[in-house]
Amino acid sequence: MIRTLPLFFIFILILLSSCQTDQNVVNVYSGRHYQADERLFREFTRQTGIVVNLVKADTDQLINRLALEGTNTPADLFITADAGRMIQCMEKGLLQPMDAEVIEDVVPSNLRDPNFYWTGFTQRARVIVYDKERINPTALSTYEALTETQWNNKVLVRSSQNHYNQTLMASLIAVHGKEKALEWARGLVNNMAQSPRGNDRDQVKAIAAGVGEIAIVNTYYMGLLLNSPNAEERNIAARMGIFFPNQQDRGTHVNISGIALTAHASNIQNAQKLIEFMLKEESQQVLMDQNYEYPANKHLEWSDLLQQWGTFKSDTIPLDKLGAHLSQAMIVFNRAGWQ
Repeated sequence: MIRTLPLFFIFILILLSSCQTDQNVVNVYSGRHYQADERLFREFTRQTGIVVNLVKADTDQLINRLALEGTNTPADLFITADAGRMIQCMEKGLLQPMDAEVIEDVVPSNLRDPNFYWTGFTQRARVIVYDKERINPTALSTYEALTETQWNNKVLVRSSQNHYNQTLMASLIAVHGKEKALEWARGLVNNMAQSPRGNDRDQVKAIAAGVGEIAIVNTYYMGLLLNSPNAEERNIAARMGIFFPNQQDRGTHVNISGIALTAHASNIQNAQKLIEFMLKEESQQVLMDQNYEYPANKHLEWSDLLQQWGTFKSDTIPLDKLGAHLSQAMIVFNRAGWQ
């Protein structure tokens, strides 16, 4: 005799079965706020049918949210525009290793965690931008030389609260040690044309306004200005030159935008597919063409604009090594009076 299960138990079995099956989604927490990323997420959905649920916020807020949510977090992937914040997220135990095969093949080792807890998918060089009418680029050389008296009241740079500056400072501590880095920071503060304010675009605009003559800026901001819908911003950018520091020694500091699998991801396979999609040559081309970032995929040629800026030697210090110096970087900033 065949016995039938009560309807209630059939419902429970169906519910449990559905919970064990991956949903056709991937949930992303991102500290990046770019249309290029959203275009790629839409293309990923078109190609795979996997829906990208995107939450955008300040990176530190997202890290705190991941920590508070713990095992209950809906997030599968974490994206940030700074290696330092990615390292902090990993050190809090909020990430897990990714499948290494594709990443290892396309991303240089210095741009990813050695144990594949995170990987870069774009690069930004932190360069010196100068007014071509007032500055001869032969006068420029290194980050360290910006403390010389010839640059008194001429240097523009963002706040010490800026992630890019914190990671740059961590790299200087890694090279020179804490005390030498403090000496550099104090010298730079003495040469600042104004108290730090605004973003990197604002530093370039301040040069055009005659406030200072050189600025420490991420390259992709120059791309945004050169391709701005605002004619005044395009004209300002056209007046500026880009100089890559430290070409005779360690090379120009490069930061990354990174992507990582969260420690409690529910949709691991979908998340892995999105990571690999972001590293594809077609995706990297979109990030170059629309956001003016250097590719992390080492097999890809640079776009015309990036090539116009010139080839350069980049600092190949493994970015994962900078995490040990981030807390010291903030101490250095505070002691130097870098607001």
